[in-house]
Amino acid sequence: MSQLQELIYLLSDSAADFEIIQHPKPILKTGDAGEYFDILKAAPVFIVNTDNGFYSLIVSGKRGKIDIKKLGNQLGFKKIGFADKNDVLQQTGYEIGSIPLIGHNLPCYIDERILRLDYIYGGTGNPYFTLKIKVQDFISLNKIVSVIDIP
Repeated sequence: MSQLQELIYLLSDSAADFEIIQHPKPILKTGDAGEYFDILKAAPVFIVNTDNGFYSLIVSGKRGKIDIKKLGNQLGFKKIGFADKNDVLQQTGYEIGSIPLIGHNLPCYIDERILRLDYIYGGTGNPYFTLKIKVQDFISLNKIVSVIDIP
């Protein structure tokens, strides 16, 4: 079973309100998505490496650049940085730019702006497919550590 099929099975089995959107060009960064959906509803997934292990950081498309040092201070980490491509692949099984919104099995910090939306769009593990999911289902299918105001 492919990673995309596993994701669809997980979503269906959980009775999530979702849609898988196929597109002819890959989406590898948020800017690539404007042709297919409202990027203000995008929720890119970043993996951070901290003195306490790896976490996913899921942000709103409305958010600008992340100040990783301020974020580390806010969360109480002595060490924090974006994980490199090898760590991301090892920790999640996915390449940078294709990390799914759910199914990566890392504890998550999520941007409080996501809670203002009904649906969000994000990765599926395959750059030619996007997941549209109801925010409540996204939350219930992840290991949420905290909802935060990301600096």
